[in-house]
Amino acid sequence: MDITVQELQQKLASGESVLLIDVREPWENEEFNVGGQLLPVGTLMNTFWELDDHKNDEIVLYCRSGARSGMAQALLQAQGFTNVRNLTGGMLAWKAVFGDTKP
Repeated sequence: MDITVQELQQKLASGESVLLIDVREPWENEEFNVGGQLLPVGTLMNTFWELDDHKNDEIVLYCRSGARSGMAQALLQAQGFTNVRNLTGGMLAWKAVFGDTKP
């Protein structure tokens, strides 16, 4: 299931518990991020164990455009994660709607 930037912003603004994971590269995260934990998609297969306590929690994955986070979503779902959402349009969509404003 996907989530829009507007839906994510509303969840964050209302204080809902959401695990944000940035699957981009470190340099992309340094340029701009919305506060997610950095787990690049290329290392995700070796770091699933870091997320084991969150198998049933809402996890929102994001990248630049939504493509890499879509791949990461499929990987996590294959590992038994039940509530993984992909941020539609990624950081490009966030910036288009909210500019450089962080949640």
